Amino acid sequence: MKYFLTSSLLIPNTEKINPANGFLDALKHCVPNPCKAVFVCSDPVHHEKTERFAKSIQAAFLSAGFDFSQFTILDSKNQEDAADLVSGAELIILAGGHVPTQNRFFAQVGLKNLLQSFGGVLIGISAGSMNCAEVVYAHPDLAGEAIDAAYQKYLPGLALTKKMILPHYQMIKHDMLDGLRVMEDIAYPDSRGKAFYTLVDGSYLYLDNGIEKICGEAYLITDGELSQISSLGNTVVV
Repeated sequence: MKYFLTSSLLIPNTEKINPANGFLDALKHCVPNPCKAVFVCSDPVHHEKTERFAKSIQAAFLSAGFDFSQFTILDSKNQEDAADLVSGAELIILAGGHVPTQNRFFAQVGLKNLLQSFGGVLIGISAGSMNCAEVVYAHPDLAGEAIDAAYQKYLPGLALTKKMILPHYQMIKHDMLDGLRVMEDIAYPDSRGKAFYTLVDGSYLYLDNGIEKICGEAYLITDGELSQISSLGNTVVV
């Protein structure tokens, strides 16, 4: 398997794949054309939202010169077919959305086990990338989660990587939630004894031949401190 765990797949406010940091060239090198693709939702029951997102991603690939022999959405309507869809896919795309909601759906369909024999290309988008970790850091995202004592920040993931990813750094570094700063008041304290790999949109974690690389601007948060580990156009093995 090769995977691209992205912060965001698209150029903002477009239906075009972001080519930054060699992303589009790398996709063209390893994704069959045409290919059989499965788009795995983040919320299995919000079908209209999933379909809009899937169509946007599909349009971006078509605009970039890719074609599909099959493009199937996996959600609650066909989750009993998950094993067949995954085994027949050449490209799997994990949608962005609410991390805990998507995490529960992945567990329901047994996606972790299904991916053990997957030999194609996997792309994670935001929450989809986060849920690829062995242990997922699901930082609070919705109103009320940051002050909910029962909210679970750490979840079992797909175990494709040990890296805990925080996407959209250029946005969340300024975010407030429940009166708390998402980075300084939540993520920094949570990083004690841990490491969070923080990506800006256009950057991604890439696995090829067993080697993981971060391509593009990225930061490491560990023990309450932030340090830049890569910059635009650069690649670092992690």
